[in-house]
Amino acid sequence: MTYEETVASILEIPRFTKKNTRSHTREFLELLGNPQERFPVVHVAGSNGKGSVCAFLSSVLTESGLRTGLFTSPHLVDIRERVRIDGESCSREAFLFAEQCVRDAAQKLQQAGKPHPTFFEYMFGIGLVIFARAGVDCAVLETGLGGRLDATNAVKKPLLTVITSISLEHTEILGDTIEKIAAEKAGIIKYQVPVIFDGNEPLAEPVIRETAARMCAPAEKIGEDNINILLNDGKNIDFSLDCGYDVTSVRIPSPAAYQVRNGALALAAACRLREHFVISEEALRRGFEKTVWPGRMEEVLPGIYLDGAHNAAGIQAFLETARQLADRPPILVFGMVADKNYREALSLLCQGMAWEQVIFTGIRDNPRALEPECLEREFRNGLQHVKILTIKEAEGAFQAAQEAQKPGQLVFCTGSLYLVGEWKRIMEKGR
Repeated sequence: MTYEETVASILEIPRFTKKNTRSHTREFLELLGNPQERFPVVHVAGSNGKGSVCAFLSSVLTESGLRTGLFTSPHLVDIRERVRIDGESCSREAFLFAEQCVRDAAQKLQQAGKPHPTFFEYMFGIGLVIFARAGVDCAVLETGLGGRLDATNAVKKPLLTVITSISLEHTEILGDTIEKIAAEKAGIIKYQVPVIFDGNEPLAEPVIRETAARMCAPAEKIGEDNINILLNDGKNIDFSLDCGYDVTSVRIPSPAAYQVRNGALALAAACRLREHFVISEEALRRGFEKTVWPGRMEEVLPGIYLDGAHNAAGIQAFLETARQLADRPPILVFGMVADKNYREALSLLCQGMAWEQVIFTGIRDNPRALEPECLEREFRNGLQHVKILTIKEAEGAFQAAQEAQKPGQLVFCTGSLYLVGEWKRIMEKGR
């Protein structure tokens, strides 16, 4: 099959079916030759920010001269974004070879009467095969959903685990309280493996600490008290971290205040990894400064920002930065999927910012996408005196926002990484 045919075939695997058991994932990996045992792993879970933490860590390890694998989700434009080596998407040739290995393993499972791998398991297998064949020195793995039951948790002994901020998400699967969700995320903690965690949610901290104590895993909390902001010029943020490491400061190439929390976790993790790798202070600085992580308060055109905030905590963090950047009411383009708490997100958007115009839009080829008319009705209940447009296609919303944008005015597109990916595709098509 061609690359395009292969990707189309993979995308036909249901993405949001019931998870297979961890024993099923391990049997699947055994059929692949247990590629996950051929390189060290850093394992990252959390509700928000885990992809950014992974990107920062991957960049630091790469700048330290280590061949570094990075497995994340979702992708924005090309499925190979999920599997990167030294910051670059894997090649088509590597992807096709690994996919054939995974396809063969999946067929053997089915011949034995076992379930087919889920979409996420399938992609995880592809990533591991690619990393093992490339001989990576370390791989940074982002969980998909949760942690305890996630396919990535088949890795038995990572070097380090990291848990980012915890908030209410996927409550029908992970539980309806912060404590229950924290317990699912803390399921990645392994016996005697250090864990670094975001300590800003008081309900999550005791759960993480209790799990760490039970697993005899050294636990390190990183909170707002550990972080010192040294500079925020609207393009970059310099900060230092007070957690016992001899590091003065690093710069992140982002205006988003929420990225400082993610950067602080990554910085603490990188310092901890010095027990295993040579990571100089200069490599730390270069790694952070060179990190590129699309769709997180990313300025893609002058005054046009994309941000993948997709739950209430993410929207709050998005608004914090949007208020800092905008000196006049901006334009909002918003689309969301149905299994997120869109009512709470819209309520926050109504209360948290003065908008000149709001454009609601859909997300192409996504059966979970909310109809923009539904979003408009909910928004009007909270805010009456804002110009509102409803445009079903994201391309039309993109054009309308550009046409409405006045000199010096900002446009923000948020609500879903799938919508961010749509805008990325539209921009590439325009080029």
